[in-house]
Formats: sequence, structure tokens, C-alpha cells
Amino acid sequence: MPRQYVSRTDGLSLKRRDALGFIGGSLMVSLLGCARRPSTSAEPSGTVAQPSTGAAGQPACTVRPQQTEGPFFVDDGLTRSDIRSDPATGTVKPGVPLTLQFQVSQVGANACVPLAGAMVDIWHCDATGAYSDVADRRANTLGQKFLRGAQVTHTDGTVGFTTIYPGWYPGRAVHIHFKIRGSTAANQGYEFTSQLYFDDALSDRIYAQAPYSTRGDRTTRNQNDGIFRSGGDQLMLPVTQNGEGYTGRFEIGLELA
Repeated sequence: MPRQYVSRTDGLSLKRRDALGFIGGSLMVSLLGCARRPSTSAEPSGTVAQPSTGAAGQPACTVRPQQTEGPFFVDDGLTRSDIRSDPATGTVKPGVPLTLQFQVSQVGANACVPLAGAMVDIWHCDATGAYSDVADRRANTLGQKFLRGAQVTHTDGTVGFTTIYPGWYPGRAVHIHFKIRGSTAANQGYEFTSQLYFDDALSDRIYAQAPYSTRGDRTTRNQNDGIFRSGGDQLMLPVTQNGEGYTGRFEIGLELA
């Protein structure tokens, strides 16, 4: 049976120093996708692995592993669908357009049903490998808010973002961070954090274009990324070309117990 990754959290925002572990909490959350695939990855850091129960009547949903929060989550309440610009200046980050849609479901007794009212945050680096609102060795972008934002799922469980294809930085494969959080009808908080990955061949094609091409060859591909090796094959974002850009859709289900 596939493994089921469970996170015990208290529904509160996690700071960077908490990225490698989660503590406390009364609500267990599993992240699953709505199509069965075998799981062969090791347990990612910050999760508790439990065997799938395979209970009669449960829908067949793929286990999706939680992964470390990583750099750099900022809980700034920036609710918007187009995350390409810095709200203070209106400056839009250049890059290949990417439309990203999440379909979030709750795993019920007999089906994956749309989960409304969940907050979905995404954040990622720009074409030069820099994140907004941080100070590190790549750049000081404190106060800027490009390429980060959040939305609340609609009644059909969907949210959509307009962004750019993410860049890269040393030591990591190409990825987008995401976090899903909210409260159940019983007012119990839940939170789940993971990352989306991209096909290396697609990244090669995109990085041959400006503005990515000015950085030279990237140093880390998927299979050389230790975080990717802990379940990243189950977190690949399927994308299709759409004019000069790309469209991706990621289906996940939360098991709230």
C-alpha cells in the first residue's frame, strides 16, 4: 500500500527556523492527489509517515508528500491572483508567463469533494534566482512583494494564479513553494506545506530564453536535489504550452481527521 504522509500542526504560520520540523497540534492533515500512483519516496523532513488504511469506501487518491517550507515564506496577507508585480511600484517581473491552477479537495468517506475557504499561498524566486522581501547573499529585496500572493478557494475548490516560470539558484531544482491552510467546521486549524517541480527538459528550453539565459547553465537538476528526492516525483506540475507561456494544473486533496 502507498504510504500516507501526515502532518501534525496547529494551524499557525511557520517561521523559517521551523522549516525543518512541525510541532504540536490536534488536527492531522494528509495531502493527496485525486488519482492513484505508487509512492516509493522516503519520508520527507517534518512529516510523520503512517501506512494507508485502505478502508472500504475511501476514495482512491494519490499520496502527495509534504516538504520543507524552505525560503522564504512571508505571511503578509497579500491576496491576489496576479503575483508578477511589486504592489508598491507596479514593476512586473520579466519571464515566461505561467498560469497555475490548484484544485483543492477534501477526502470524504466516498469521494474527493471540493474544499472551499482554504487559503492557498504560493511564492517563488524570479528569473535571477531572487526572492522578494528577504535579505540574503543574492539580493536585498526587503519590502518588495513580487512573486508571492495568496487566494481563498472557491466553492469548487479552485484558485488560479498568474505568474512567471520560476528561475533557479544554486543547490535547488526549479520549484514553486505552496502552503494550504484554514479551519474546519469544528474550528480546528490545519496547514500543509510543500513544493511543485518542473520537468528538466522544459526548464532547459525555457532557460535558453531571456531573461533566464543571462545566468548560464543551472547547477542542480531534479535528481540532484535532496529535497526533490524525498517525494518530488509526486509533486511534478503537469504543464501545457499556451501561446508564449504555459498553463499548469495541480489537483490535491486534504484528508482532515
